[in-house]
Amino acid sequence: MGNRLKKLKKIKKIRLHHEGVNTLIIGAICLVLFNAVLFYAFPGCIPVYIVAGISVVIYLILVNFFQCPIRVFEGDTEGVVVAPADGRIVVIEEVEENEYFHDRRLMVSIFMSLFNVHANWIPVEGTIKMVRHHDGNFMRAWLPKASTENERSTIVIATPDGTEILVRQIAGAMARRIVTYVQEGDSCFIDEHLGFIKLGSRVDLYLPLGTEVKVKMGQKTVGNETIIAQLGGKAKD
Repeated sequence: MGNRLKKLKKIKKIRLHHEGVNTLIIGAICLVLFNAVLFYAFPGCIPVYIVAGISVVIYLILVNFFQCPIRVFEGDTEGVVVAPADGRIVVIEEVEENEYFHDRRLMVSIFMSLFNVHANWIPVEGTIKMVRHHDGNFMRAWLPKASTENERSTIVIATPDGTEILVRQIAGAMARRIVTYVQEGDSCFIDEHLGFIKLGSRVDLYLPLGTEVKVKMGQKTVGNETIIAQLGGKAKD
């Protein structure tokens, strides 16, 4: 898509995601108050300084978690499935998808740890056909049952040639909020944000059989940069 976010071309900068503003403000206040009480109650005590150092590390992890990188996919987007999230590939297998397709699909799953950015990106260009949120459990995100039993949001996207893929945002053991920005009927494009998942979680992609997968088990992914697959099994450099 020639005019796709040209004004962001080559920009490499980081900003904080708006989903984390309140969390970071409240977290900072709590940590400052907690450490202030410790310093007042135990002045000059070495463990107090250790606790202060740990507090700083915890807060920096939170800041990293709520980063919102501006990324532009610079390749050809036709038929390409790009990573919807930062993380690590934990599943590549053929499965039965029973919520929307009711047939066999190729599932590729990305697990996001607490150390990953948790913004999610649109993986293919097309039109949003379905958005559905499901309440559920909060099992560890890498468990197989998490895909169908955890709190989750399911999004179906139809590409310009009619190919449909399903994206599922899944809450983890610590995650308690899934945010999905797209709505049914929306046009969507690579480079745009799909949503955000707070704390450890995972994103599943359900692709047509015959799709050429470009990643391997255990491989790290970068959202909106790593090519996950080529639809239609066409070779692509």
